[in-house]
Amino acid sequence: MTVHQQGDEGADSGDARVPPGRQLPTAGEYVDVQNTVVAAVLPGVVTQAHTINTVNIHHHPPAEAVRPVPRQLPATLPGFVGRTAELAALTSALEQQADGGTVTIAALTGAGGIGKTCLALHWAHQHAHRFPDGQLFVDLRGFSPPGQPMPPEAAVRGFLDALGADPARMPRDLHAQAALYRSLVAGKRVLIVLDNAATLDQLRPLLPGTFGCMVVVTSRLRLTGLVTTHGAHPIQPEVLTPAEAHHLLATRLGADRVRAEPDAVTGLLAACGGFPLALAIVAGRARSFPRTPLATLAAELRTAVSGLDAFDNIDPATSLPAVLSWSYRALTAWQREAFGLLGIAPGPDIGLAAVASLTAQPPAPARRVLRELEEVSLLEHDGHGRWRMHDLIRADATAAAERDLTDEIRAAALRRVVDSYLHTAHAADRLLNPHRQPTTPAPAAAGSHCHDLTDHAAALAWFDAEHTNLLAAQRAAADHGWHRAVADLAWTLVSYHDRRGHLQDRITAWQAVLAIPAPVPAAMRIRAHRHLGRAYADLGRPDAAIEQLRRGLVLAQDCGDRTQVAHCHRDLGSAWGSRGDNRKALAYATQALALFRALGSPVWEANALHQAARYAVHLGEHDTARAHGQAALALHRRHGNPAGTAAALESLGVLEHVSGNHDRAVEHYEQALALRRELGDSYRCAGTLDQLGQSLAALGRHERARAVWREALELYREQNRGGDSERVQQRLDNLGACDDSGGHPTLDEGTVP
Repeated sequence: MTVHQQGDEGADSGDARVPPGRQLPTAGEYVDVQNTVVAAVLPGVVTQAHTINTVNIHHHPPAEAVRPVPRQLPATLPGFVGRTAELAALTSALEQQADGGTVTIAALTGAGGIGKTCLALHWAHQHAHRFPDGQLFVDLRGFSPPGQPMPPEAAVRGFLDALGADPARMPRDLHAQAALYRSLVAGKRVLIVLDNAATLDQLRPLLPGTFGCMVVVTSRLRLTGLVTTHGAHPIQPEVLTPAEAHHLLATRLGADRVRAEPDAVTGLLAACGGFPLALAIVAGRARSFPRTPLATLAAELRTAVSGLDAFDNIDPATSLPAVLSWSYRALTAWQREAFGLLGIAPGPDIGLAAVASLTAQPPAPARRVLRELEEVSLLEHDGHGRWRMHDLIRADATAAAERDLTDEIRAAALRRVVDSYLHTAHAADRLLNPHRQPTTPAPAAAGSHCHDLTDHAAALAWFDAEHTNLLAAQRAAADHGWHRAVADLAWTLVSYHDRRGHLQDRITAWQAVLAIPAPVPAAMRIRAHRHLGRAYADLGRPDAAIEQLRRGLVLAQDCGDRTQVAHCHRDLGSAWGSRGDNRKALAYATQALALFRALGSPVWEANALHQAARYAVHLGEHDTARAHGQAALALHRRHGNPAGTAAALESLGVLEHVSGNHDRAVEHYEQALALRRELGDSYRCAGTLDQLGQSLAALGRHERARAVWREALELYREQNRGGDSERVQQRLDNLGACDDSGGHPTLDEGTVP
């Protein structure tokens, strides 16, 4: 600053006047005077020998006292790959700085080993030129080998030293040090990387106060408070994609070595699950032993006793178990128990009712501990009421459960969650198919919680969300010898598997029942044979189906179980129909019809009627087919059975189609399709669409036929129904050829998918 002062003849020659509002130079400033001689410069006083014409007061020290420009960024790791979205988010945060006029903060949060520090440093080096006044870095040791996180006083003092603050005049109080730190970076462009933060309190003294600086924080905590109170930009790095993980190995090991063992590389990538530290450990080990085949490393990962054993290392910083253990040690005793129990829970993810059952807590505290584990990045929430762990974190949780929880605690928790799944599935099945013969599972263990289901749609959605977990729960029950739960879970899944076409899963579930050691109740074995037979028939394996159903029939007859005898006859009709023997199929269906009538089971009587109608159509017995089909439709409607109503309508549609009444066939098919869509019966929707397309094509309505066949083709492919997919694709090709030639397609008149 320049201060102009006119000479004053009456003034004391030793007094230097300063304009009003401008204080005298302070300690740390210096002056030079033009057209005069300065005798001395002291803090707060300027003395001179003559009248001062111009005094220049500067805020920067002489050249020899210029403060250093810190360049503290550690080196980045070689072979950085991916992270395009995260890098762009960091850059976007920087470029938005001008709009807000405040300090920019980006918070990189996630699990230990996910690559937060590597990402932060990679970006920081890329953009260091945009911060000419320096780059500061500190490892706050929030989650590090045994020891306490770095006190904020130590971190602030380190930054003050780096910025050239005078040690002799350093304030002792943290607040004063933080104020001095903010003063030194005020108005400057400094990048500040705060790595491995433990708490928000640890960060606050290190945050600049004015526009121009940017702060990049990394932490295993979600740091919600930093986002809420300081406007930080939250960025949560995910695991690497398969392509990125493959690129990382190729970059670290060389493309030739990776290309030479593709199967081994696939195994390595699967074991690492895109987890950056795991990939780095594998790559480092492979580079350290260049003569060791990658297949050997892959086998080591595959056969390790614990999921993390193969990622261990002497150096804690490069040992995945050690890195993850630092998060575990920071948990409370209750959080540790919940973390361990979540590790042994069946299935890849979990909902709130299952967590409440697992932990024997009401839903509110169960939700709270989930949020606490999510906050330290040991758990991920999908935003729709589901929580999951990365496979490697789950392996750590499982190891913690086996190490820190007793066998009794683990078994009791697992039983509660199995019962939670079983009893909710039982309620869901009753909503999907209330006309099934009811069963009653054993009472649930104390502390189990069921998910509340209100209607058919909620039941179907719950099954969709929990299907994989239900299969895992059945396996867990089998492992623990809870045989009744194994059978009851298989039973509760029947309607869902039927609607969604999970044929192989249906086979697996009932094979688990047959694998139960003797003695097994006869009713349980009969059901297992029956449902295996039905699944084999639907899969196009009629001989295997007939074998299972005959076994079931013999058992049912020996036990005198007339209801199961009737069901076995009906299912044998389906099996012989899938084999192409419509005469035998009709005979079994007719026998089932008589048995259900004798039992007074009108809904099952209706099911046998529309089944018999199908086989009568194929045999050319149209009058019989029409009578059976109409009788079935009336019974299903009378008893409020929409699934059976759809089946009867489809049977009548087949009859009208082969009779040449294609308009009537379309009407029946469309009504059946609407009902099946409401039921979520995607498996049978595919067949109905397939047949609807045939009738539409016969009417020359090619565009509509093409649309429904394309939808059928998509469903067939989703359901892995290869033969059906090929047939519909051929029909679409033929339809296209007809459009080109003006002809008509050749239809499979009378065939039923």
